[in-house]
Amino acid sequence: MSDSIFTRVRLVLSASVEDAVASLERASGASLMREAIRQVARAADEVRVEQQANAERVADARRRQEQVRARIAELGGKAQFALGKGRDDLAGAAVSTQLDLEAELTRLDRVQADAAVEAVRLDECATALAARKAQMERELAAFEAAQSEHGSAAPARRERKLQERVDRAQDTFDRVIALSGADAVRRADPGEAEIDALRRDEAIEARLAAMRAAQAKRAARSPRKAD
Repeated sequence: MSDSIFTRVRLVLSASVEDAVASLERASGASLMREAIRQVARAADEVRVEQQANAERVADARRRQEQVRARIAELGGKAQFALGKGRDDLAGAAVSTQLDLEAELTRLDRVQADAAVEAVRLDECATALAARKAQMERELAAFEAAQSEHGSAAPARRERKLQERVDRAQDTFDRVIALSGADAVRRADPGEAEIDALRRDEAIEARLAAMRAAQAKRAARSPRKAD
């Protein structure tokens, strides 16, 4: 999944920090602060949507794994049947498909692992956004109360304290939400594909040999029919 939601959250919170101070210094500060609060709330809604999508990805991956495991078991039975009929080609094709499906299981494991990491990051975003919204609402209420008491502008000392609190909140957020960089793409060596193909052929043959040995063992244990 792309980092767009995390970038969006970071930009919203960063902008909110800057606007929280600047807007409160202007006559229209209260309305600007309310709009900044709405932006934070919209970002929180986006995070909730992504949390739901992330949970659905996990559920889909688990359902797919169940289907893949059932198919692998089915192919194993077909491969053994084909060997018993002397059709090594058909047995090899079934085993080859099994290997593909086993790789799919591994990929689905990675999907779930990545989703678990995303869930943690999304939870951190949701927590940070909720804290920022509550902070801004408190600052807005205090600003409006100060305006009522002292006129159109709050005292300079209170503005300095506001700046300090906002800066501390931003520092905390930056420590909590660290956007991970994109994974580096590994470039394949020219001979790597051929090596992988050789390994695959070897794996297919090893599995067929194991099936043959198992069939031979079962045949040796079975009582011989009388001529």
